[in-house]
Amino acid sequence: MSNTFPRWKYYLLVGILLVGCIYAIPNIYGEDPAVQITGLKGTVVNEELVTSITQSLKEHAIKPKKIALETANACLVRFSDPETQLKAKEIIRKALSDQYSVALNLAAATPHWLDLIGAKPMKLGLDLRGGVHFLMEVDIDSVIARRMESYQSDLPKVLREAKVYYKKLQQVEGKKFQITFANKEDRNSAYSLLKQQGRDLMLMTGDEPEIYLSGTLSESALQEIRTETIEQTLATLRNRVNELGVAEAIVQRQGLNRVVVELPGIQDTAYAKDILGKTATLKFVMVDEQHKIEDVLMGHPTAGAKLYFDRFQRPTLLKTQPILTGDAITGASTGQDRDGNPAVSVRIGGDIALFSRTTRDNVGKKMAVIYVETKDHKTSESIISLATIQSALGNNFQITGLSQQEARDLALLLRAGAMPAPVSIVEESIVGPSMGQDNIRMGMVSVSVGLGLVLLFMGFYYSVFGIIANIALLANLVLLLAIMSFIGATLTLPGIAGIVLTLGMAVDANVLIFERIREELRHGVSPKASVHRGFEYAFTTIVDSNLTTLIVGIILFAVGTGPVKGFAVTLCIGILTSLLTATTGSRAIVEWLYGGRKNKPIRVGV
Repeated sequence: MSNTFPRWKYYLLVGILLVGCIYAIPNIYGEDPAVQITGLKGTVVNEELVTSITQSLKEHAIKPKKIALETANACLVRFSDPETQLKAKEIIRKALSDQYSVALNLAAATPHWLDLIGAKPMKLGLDLRGGVHFLMEVDIDSVIARRMESYQSDLPKVLREAKVYYKKLQQVEGKKFQITFANKEDRNSAYSLLKQQGRDLMLMTGDEPEIYLSGTLSESALQEIRTETIEQTLATLRNRVNELGVAEAIVQRQGLNRVVVELPGIQDTAYAKDILGKTATLKFVMVDEQHKIEDVLMGHPTAGAKLYFDRFQRPTLLKTQPILTGDAITGASTGQDRDGNPAVSVRIGGDIALFSRTTRDNVGKKMAVIYVETKDHKTSESIISLATIQSALGNNFQITGLSQQEARDLALLLRAGAMPAPVSIVEESIVGPSMGQDNIRMGMVSVSVGLGLVLLFMGFYYSVFGIIANIALLANLVLLLAIMSFIGATLTLPGIAGIVLTLGMAVDANVLIFERIREELRHGVSPKASVHRGFEYAFTTIVDSNLTTLIVGIILFAVGTGPVKGFAVTLCIGILTSLLTATTGSRAIVEWLYGGRKNKPIRVGV
């Protein structure tokens, strides 16, 4: 029997191993503690600012490892150790104005040529490297107030259609409305009407100082609003985290109205804070052409209308009642309009009858798109588009008049979903390794000791074949690290345990093969045939055993969270790489060493 391993497979294996080495190398270089400076609200970070930062650090006897512009809006200052990084952050923060965001960061120290081909180190989880911790507070009271405003805006129409007359309708204390009547008969009629239609309302009546009917949300309705708001906020934050591309993130509820967000290995903390902390949505409203804008400018309020200023500070009077809100948006993507300018393509769903009817009936009139942003309990509204309606709008249309960055951020926020309530970051911190540096060191020691013991045992017990298995095992470790780096997987402490388990399972496959070769040799089969049968017959057993473990790993990843997912990721990837190295890789070496021999005796171990 001649060498049954084709030459093209050797080339393929060598190519795979070389690529694996290239993508595993970045993990050797580690990361530098850094301070990231980002311009806010369009503020540009330029060479002049870099010079100013360098001078400020020099005055405090701090020498950065490297300082460079990352983009036109960000600068990264690298340091040799975390202590210097922390000192530099405070110095830079004091030296700059509020127009800049100064945040701690960890920047990969990978050489530039590896960056060019997308070779980056693995992300480390909070338990190994740390990351960003946000404690966010959800303003549920604003949702309750909006619900009450909705009831209050519908009441006049409901009472008018039922021919129930009232004197005055007003909001009391933000969470209650009060209607005054001329007589008790009208009050009682309104009570009966609202009792039937407003099941979420708790109604009260009184005769002093006037005949009135007041209403507020019932306790069950308030509890339902709180639960729905928190659940939707969690879902939206998870979507935004996914949009940021953060793996192994933790988004969970804390207390009645707070949410914890932990982003391990986040590279752009300033951008993450900006995206997560925003509540951004859109409102589509018609321009008010019934009232004179001069009257509003002179200080005379107009019911049902509000004054806005566009980006050129030109006043525009818009109706307060929107014809479409961001809740109806189901998708958004960046693109270009017919003139090549940045645009956001928006898809809407659900009941858009009012939107379609209004745009159809107001062709030739102007409609405004209002960008509503809430951050740190402050809400700002700005007109991002003011255009004449050319035809009835349907489920797909474009928003223009934005810069490239504004279009990208708006599409991201709309894709991730609008927050149901304003969310503010009440606590922000850089989380250090939760297990401490000792656990990190012990985790690496466990891999080294486990790998070393396996290498010694295989080399001693199976001699030359054991060395072959060891080579395949090292190749397996390289490929495992390369794949995790390439796909951006996050390594956690349980993930290290998964690597150790994977190494043991990879050797187990070689043990099955070598024992089968021994058995064939004991039965008098020729050495070449024994090698061939050992790999062929053991392959099915190896696949079956690894497949069952792979299924368990996939289930763990699907239903698990946090540490469980970290373990499952390394386990699943390790099983796939071990199938390649323990069977095909080790067989290639065996065939290369023994394939040309003519029935010369082969000894498998002691």
